[in-house]
Amino acid sequence: MPRGTKKIIRRIPPPDARYNSVTVAKFINRLMLRGQKATAERIVYNALQRAAQQMNTSPDDALERAIRNATPLLMVKSRRVGGATYQVPMEVPEDRGRALAMRWLIASARARGGRSMEEKLASELVDAIQGRGATIKKREDLHKMAEANKAFAHYRW
Repeated sequence: MPRGTKKIIRRIPPPDARYNSVTVAKFINRLMLRGQKATAERIVYNALQRAAQQMNTSPDDALERAIRNATPLLMVKSRRVGGATYQVPMEVPEDRGRALAMRWLIASARARGGRSMEEKLASELVDAIQGRGATIKKREDLHKMAEANKAFAHYRW
């Protein structure tokens, strides 16, 4: 646990080269495996182009819409009171919600079968924009769990 009341300074990655967007840069960094950034950039840029062509929008707007649709508003956190553990519903901070949405989009794309990662990521982005797919289901499940545990909201801290 950190000592003192020092404020944590969040580092923001520099914007990506093609779209000049911090969101795209964060998405590339999240997708990257074993430090292969050039490969991650190629996959993300090609997937964004495919998704944008299917949705007739700009590539960075397609990513932004997919992340916005996948971002959870509520989540549950475990809270121990007495001898029992309760799932307490809480609002999700904006930056945490966007991070979860990016993580879920990439995990769902990796879990899809067959094809190349570009195709899987593009189809997951299109599904998220249209409000369907594994990522959206994950968000809906989280919201249902928070709604079901609404009775424990008074344990919020």
